[in-house]
Amino acid sequence: MSEAIQHQATVWLEKPGLKHAREFVRAMRNSRGLHHPWVSAPCDPQSWRRYLDRLKRENEAGYLVRRDGDNELCGVINLNVITYEALCSAYLSYYAVQKWANHGYMKEGLRQVIGLAFDELGLHRLEANIQPDNEPSIRLVESLGFECEGYSPRYLKINGKWRDHERWAIRADSKSWLRR
Repeated sequence: MSEAIQHQATVWLEKPGLKHAREFVRAMRNSRGLHHPWVSAPCDPQSWRRYLDRLKRENEAGYLVRRDGDNELCGVINLNVITYEALCSAYLSYYAVQKWANHGYMKEGLRQVIGLAFDELGLHRLEANIQPDNEPSIRLVESLGFECEGYSPRYLKINGKWRDHERWAIRADSKSWLRR
């Protein structure tokens, strides 16, 4: 039996859809304090529709992270700019629901998405770009076996401001994420 099967999941993944708009927008509005200044999550119906439209592209995938048992929304994880051929990678983005932050649900959700990316999509590498002061996010990817590969000044524009980021990555051949 593989290590991934032995790990008991506490969450499950669901593809986002129109039916999730009210629940998602409410959760993200309630989580603004957790997200700012790190991410700008969809907090109104229009931005939720734009997010869903983006997920219709062949090179984008999104997953809602839900708790086992009560199906509560714990967060969202995205695979962005999925690229095949020589690069065979994607950028990873994620954010939690304030109510469920620091309970391990996002770690488990990320472990599942990493498995999907490597095993089902056949990707070789995932990269998470994280602002240097976002210590909880850095601890999260470190706990899954990501390694810091560099620093990119003024890398992403978030909330109207160009922000520096550290580049954290994991490769399919590392398999360290299975054991954590």
